[in-house]
Amino acid sequence: MASEPGSRTVDTTRGAGPLVADVVLGACLAVALLGAALTGVAPGAVANPRPPDAGAVALAATVVAVVAVRRRYPVAVLVALNAVAVVWFLAGYPGLLVTLAPLIGCYTVAARRGWRWGLAGAAATALVQIVAIRVVLGDTQTVGVVPNAVLLAATAASAGTAVGYHRAVLASTRAQLVRETRTREERARLLAAEERLRIARELHDVFGHAMATISVQAGVGLHVVDRRPGQAREALAAIKKICDDGLADVKTILGILRADGPDQPRAPRGGLDRLPELVGAAEAAGLHVDLAVDGEPRPLPAPVDLAAYRIIQEALTNVLRHADAGTVRLSLTHEPSRLLIRIRDDGTPSPDETGADTPCGHGIDGMRERARALSGRLTAAPHPDGGFEVRAELPVPG
Repeated sequence: MASEPGSRTVDTTRGAGPLVADVVLGACLAVALLGAALTGVAPGAVANPRPPDAGAVALAATVVAVVAVRRRYPVAVLVALNAVAVVWFLAGYPGLLVTLAPLIGCYTVAARRGWRWGLAGAAATALVQIVAIRVVLGDTQTVGVVPNAVLLAATAASAGTAVGYHRAVLASTRAQLVRETRTREERARLLAAEERLRIARELHDVFGHAMATISVQAGVGLHVVDRRPGQAREALAAIKKICDDGLADVKTILGILRADGPDQPRAPRGGLDRLPELVGAAEAAGLHVDLAVDGEPRPLPAPVDLAAYRIIQEALTNVLRHADAGTVRLSLTHEPSRLLIRIRDDGTPSPDETGADTPCGHGIDGMRERARALSGRLTAAPHPDGGFEVRAELPVPG
C-alpha cells in the first residue's frame, strides 16, 4: 500500500527477495570500497593514507549490515552511512568511494519517505561530506568538493523521489483497479439478485392467479357435474384456458432466462390490454367485477403497463382466495402524469387477505415492490365502509 505522492510511501513488496538484493548491494559496495583502498583507485582522500586494516574491514561490514535494512529504517540508515563516511575519512583510509554509501541512504529516504525527507537528507548528506573532506584535506585541496557533493546528493534524492512517485502511482492504480473490480462484482450480484426477485415475483403472480382461479372453477365443476353438465363443461373449458395462459406466461419467463439475442423476449406477457381476459376469468370464477375507467387511456410505458396488470391480477387473486366477496369495484384513472388503480371488494377482510402472518403477505409485498420500483406507492388495508381495498399510484413519464 502507498500513500499519495509527497507523503510516506510504504513498499508493498514482501518476502526475502528485497532483503537478499540489499545484502548483495551492500556487499558489492563494501568489496568496491576495500578494493579501491587496496589498489589506490580513486585516491585523494589523504596525503599519507593509512593501509586498510581490521578497522576498514569493520567499516565495510557495517556498510553491508546497514544497507541490508535500508528499506525498514531509511532515516537511521542514512545517519549510519554518513557516520561511516566521516569515520573513514578521520581514520585516514584511502579512497573516495566511501562517499557513495551515504548517497544510497539519501536515495532510500527520498524513495520511502517522499520528497521532503529526500530534500532534508540530501542537504544533510552534502553538508557532512563537505565538512568531512575539508577537515581531512584542508582548504587548498577542496575547491571542487562543494559543487560535487551537492550535485551527487541532489541527484540521489531526485532519483529516489522519482522512484517513490512511480511506486505510489502504481500502488494507487492497483488499488483503484481492485476497487473497480469489487464494485463491478457487487453490482453484478445486486443485478442478479434483483433479476431473481423480479422473476420470482412474476412466477408468484402467474401461478397464484392461475391456481386460485383453477381452484374456484374446479369447485364449481365438482358441484354441478351431476346436475348441470353444461356448466361443468364451461368450468373445465375455463380451467383449460387459464392453464394455457399460465403456461404461456411461464414459457415467456423461462425464455427470459435463456435469452441470448436482441430478438428474444425481455419481459413477461401482460398489460392492461389483457385486462378484459383477467376480468373475464375472475367473473367466470363467480366474482362480479365492476370496471370503471376515467380519463383518456393512452399507451403506457412497458414497465408501468406490466406493473398495473400484475397489481390488478394479484389483488383479484387475493379476493378469489380469501375475501369471500361477490363484487369487486375496479377503477382506473388516467391522469397526465400518473395512473391510479383502486380495487375494493365487498367481502369480509381476513388475515389471509391482509397478508398478516401468511404467505399471502408476499403477494402484497410484491405489489408494493412493483409500485416502489417505479417511484410509485401502494396501500392495502380494510376499508372503513367494509371490504378490503388496494390503492396504487404509478407515475407515468411524459
